[in-house]
Amino acid sequence: MMRRLLALLAASLSVAGPATADTLILRPDRVFDGSAMHPGWQVLVQGDRIAAAGPALAAPAGARVVDLAGATLMPGMIEGHAHLFLHPYNERLWDDQVLHEPLALRTARAVAQAKTTLDAGFTSLRDLGTEGAGFADVGLEEAIKEGIVPGPRLMVATKAIVARGAYGPKGYEPGVPIPQGAQEVSGVDEIVRAVRDQIAGGADFIKLYADYHYRKGEPSRPTLSLDEMTAAVRTAHDAGLQVAVHAATAEGMKRAIAAGVDTVEHGYGGTAEIFRAMAARRIALCPTLAASESVARYFNHWSGQEPAPESVAENRRAFRLALQAGVPMCMGGDVGVFPHGQNVLEMELMARSGMAPLAVLHAATAGNAAYFRMTDRGSLRPGLLADLVAVSGDPAADMSALRRVRLVVKGGTIVRD
Repeated sequence: MMRRLLALLAASLSVAGPATADTLILRPDRVFDGSAMHPGWQVLVQGDRIAAAGPALAAPAGARVVDLAGATLMPGMIEGHAHLFLHPYNERLWDDQVLHEPLALRTARAVAQAKTTLDAGFTSLRDLGTEGAGFADVGLEEAIKEGIVPGPRLMVATKAIVARGAYGPKGYEPGVPIPQGAQEVSGVDEIVRAVRDQIAGGADFIKLYADYHYRKGEPSRPTLSLDEMTAAVRTAHDAGLQVAVHAATAEGMKRAIAAGVDTVEHGYGGTAEIFRAMAARRIALCPTLAASESVARYFNHWSGQEPAPESVAENRRAFRLALQAGVPMCMGGDVGVFPHGQNVLEMELMARSGMAPLAVLHAATAGNAAYFRMTDRGSLRPGLLADLVAVSGDPAADMSALRRVRLVVKGGTIVRD
């Protein structure tokens, strides 16, 4: 049923088809290869793969030469934390999206948002949970793979897993069953069963919530026990899957680290000691600065001018502590809290908060590819997938250049020019 729905939705996106994979030679002013900037380099694409990258490449007979004067060419960016089945909370509150929007509507919006993301230069995306839309992300992932609808290469978590009673929607009559935004568990046996069920349903990785709030208006508190998280991580790792953990409190982060998770999402309550422990274990952080700033704008009526609200200032401090500790840094903004297609906002905020621009570019390309085990992309090396984006200007000098997309190539096919 989901595949038929997605096929119908594809008609709403019908435009002139993308240029088919061919031999391309791309000639920008400069190339960022995932690690360093190289003025005067070019990139040769044959089929769906990168054939060569370097200065003064000869164009093979019959190659299509793409002139990108004034542009920077780089690997297609990888969004590390998104929710394609959500849209910004100033459009509709999270509870209302989960409880009142039909699955068909949410799927239709996710299809459109996937295309918007691809057009913004993000050729891969890690989706951190459907927030009540079940396994719909698995269907969307398959539809993109089959070419039914356009979008980035997806890595999906399906339902995500929370401690019973610790998620939402909340505030309703206790005796009335209310659909939840994630799969609830209590105890080691239940969390192991949930991990296995989500793997069987198509999850590419597992997402856990180490903390959240049991009642509206309360601060986040640790929820899953260390035993529960350890059992979940062991079960996922036995199946070859990574584990991402929402952790915004110090205790939640400590338990996540002790359980051996692969990435920590948010990390707002981290201390220097906690971040040193993450760095020692090479656990990556997705800082989601853009989400916290967006929430402050929506609900604290922040104008965006300094001084920032304390919640935003605290998150920036945690990010800087993580940088100082040498924590591996993902690029992931929690897109869906803010508009899809505006993914670059997270990169701008990371640079503004003290991360070197080239390090930010690395995080969004080769870094995320390494942290998420996407071994076939993220760098401009021969043999890797020809997922590329060209932007006007030099993002190492001005991160907003990433908003001026000139060209997007996915698997050797030009999908936006």
